[in-house]
Amino acid sequence: MLCSVPYFTTLALCLSTMTAAPSPAFAQEGRIRDAPPLLDTLALWLEANFDLPRAIRDPHLATLPGPELIAMRYGEGVDVAPDRVVALYDEATNTIYLSDGWTGRSPAELSILVHELVHHMQAMAGHRFACPAARERLAYDAQDAWLAMFGEDLETAFDLDPAMLLVGTVCTH
Repeated sequence: MLCSVPYFTTLALCLSTMTAAPSPAFAQEGRIRDAPPLLDTLALWLEANFDLPRAIRDPHLATLPGPELIAMRYGEGVDVAPDRVVALYDEATNTIYLSDGWTGRSPAELSILVHELVHHMQAMAGHRFACPAARERLAYDAQDAWLAMFGEDLETAFDLDPAMLLVGTVCTH
């Protein structure tokens, strides 16, 4: 069950306002600094709304160019649309990689961080899944709930319709 809409709508608007101004969060070499208050707030929201236990440590945050994200996700030389991978979580290094164009200045962009933070919290809690796609269901549910506070959803923000979500969250083996 989601927490009261007025409180979290206000919180979400506050977060988007905090990220709307130029921020020192982006450091050299694609590393992001000074993000813990935002991560703490998002993690608290996830704990309250999705029964995820608090992670024992924050994830590392980094940005990468789109082609590098695609290579990390699908391997070298794969022909994938440049905007197909906007972020990913590397469990081995506890790192959330965001596209180098990510600013966090919109509900949709913040929802990307929400999605990847779910994966971090799942990993820190030791959750295991039948296949990689199975871990996506909760992440997409959380991302969609975040977007709903702003009158958006996964389809309007990312062109992800229910059929695509079903295919992307079900084990096929």
